[in-house]
Amino acid sequence: MAPTGARGCLHHLVPAMTLGLALAQSRRIAPALLAQLEQSARDKKTQLIDEIVGSGTMTAHDVALFAADKYQLPLLDLTQYNLNKVPPALAGNREFHAHRLLPLGRRENRLVVGISDPSNQDGLDAIKQKYNVPIDTVVVEHDKLMKHVRSAGEAAGTLRDIAPGTPTARKLIEYDPVASATAQRNRTATSDIDDAPVVRFLQKLLTEAFHRGASDLHFEPFETFYRIRFRVDGVLQEVARPPLDIRDKVATRIKVLSRLDISEKRVPQDGRMKLLIPLPQGKDSKEIVEKAVDFRVSTLPTLFGEKIVMRILESSSDKLDIDQLGYEPEQKALLMETIKRPYGMILVTGPTGSGKTVSLYTFLNLLNQGDINISTAEDPAEIQLPGINQVNVNDKAGLTFAAALRSFLRQDPDIIMVGEIRDLETADISIKAAQTGHLVLSTLHTNDAPTTLTRLMNMGVAAFNIASSVLLITAQRLARRLCTCKRAGSIPHEALLEAGFKEHQIDGSWQPYQPVGCERCNGSGYKGRCGIYQVMPITEAMQQIILSHGTALQIAEQARRDGVLSLREAGLLKVKQGVTSLEEVLATTNT
Repeated sequence: MAPTGARGCLHHLVPAMTLGLALAQSRRIAPALLAQLEQSARDKKTQLIDEIVGSGTMTAHDVALFAADKYQLPLLDLTQYNLNKVPPALAGNREFHAHRLLPLGRRENRLVVGISDPSNQDGLDAIKQKYNVPIDTVVVEHDKLMKHVRSAGEAAGTLRDIAPGTPTARKLIEYDPVASATAQRNRTATSDIDDAPVVRFLQKLLTEAFHRGASDLHFEPFETFYRIRFRVDGVLQEVARPPLDIRDKVATRIKVLSRLDISEKRVPQDGRMKLLIPLPQGKDSKEIVEKAVDFRVSTLPTLFGEKIVMRILESSSDKLDIDQLGYEPEQKALLMETIKRPYGMILVTGPTGSGKTVSLYTFLNLLNQGDINISTAEDPAEIQLPGINQVNVNDKAGLTFAAALRSFLRQDPDIIMVGEIRDLETADISIKAAQTGHLVLSTLHTNDAPTTLTRLMNMGVAAFNIASSVLLITAQRLARRLCTCKRAGSIPHEALLEAGFKEHQIDGSWQPYQPVGCERCNGSGYKGRCGIYQVMPITEAMQQIILSHGTALQIAEQARRDGVLSLREAGLLKVKQGVTSLEEVLATTNT
């Protein structure tokens, strides 16, 4: 919903009558029913609009349409409005929320406010008089307004717990019982922090991040503010701006839990922590079920303090289903055939956060049988797989990827997984293992499958070793999956051709879908992510190109002749299937 027609110009109009009376006069609500709703509102000490929407007499959408038309005000769909752009000082102002008003920003010297009941003149007048600012009013749906008002109130309550002088909070985050001497010293040195209200704030943030499906949390200090963001479905969202003076307390608390050195703030540190998070149960259930969730922690010294990024690690193997990853049937068949080979190398490539590790673990889960010896070297092990020997590399202690690989070869392995090939030494040992009767799986950071081969050559690996050992390369990206609220859209024929569709593919047998936004997806129109893959087997023709030190362009041309889909082409298939939108594919893939 967007402002249209004569009401497109934001303005404030004093209502001539209450919303209930206007509905009755317009015969939208019978007078007798209106009297019952008003009495119910008085009994419950709520407002009439709560009873109208809550009882199902009218939907919030219908009430908003009526109010916008009756009071000649613009209508705004909050799911299409980016509330993150509202200044934090304005968005968190509790006085607006107390009057059921939603600040939406400033327009020149005027304040734009969302309201579901335009006859609520008292609230508008109170804000106008206190801040001495002219107000432009827009109508929003009542349920969406109250959702934002309640969430803002909860955030404000959490931040108030951190203010000086508040009661001491109980410990909600427990330490790992097995701790190093450094961690024990940290515990003693920071006992005041253990019991501080910052514990509750951090607990709430971590729990909320897990339940919202976030992959990372960013704690970012700047000169004049402190910002916390979640990465949900690959997109960063600001969730809080706590007081600037607690940044050191939050950093210290996280470092203590992760067994990092709290006295060292000049160099980056990496650690890990575990947290018990309560899982939602049925309304009638009194049982509290908790899940142990691992977090990988990275600190980085910046100009105004330590930036901390926490990665949520899904340590369960329950979701390692190859059918859920999103491979096309031909790609899946090729992968299944290749991972059953007795020796050779399979490489998974893509940028950070593209799901490479989950793909590797899925392959290992398929191969994990009682008659096979599997060893992995990781930094760190993100998913625990029973029956697989997993090793965390530790560069400080001398346990590098290369050192772990050398040890593996003396441990009678069948399958080896290397978390990442970072240098020539690791690459050489991995390739030698693949050439001597072992199946080796690993990752590289490259843009697509063809450039992976040239990357290995640039690292110094001999071309004949690459040609004789690498079996298959899969490149991947993660695109946001359309929510169930998606709707069919219309994209111009020329735009489809420019995106990469062939003329014969635009035959009218399918229709692209577009994001809409609902409560389930928090208004974004996307829920979850799907994989986009380029699965490239190394054929004899491609081996000849490698042996002649061919370029990535030549390898890509041969892959196209072999019928390998590029990342863009694989993404366009997801658009045809209605899994994601064309905009999302264009944003995550190259032509």
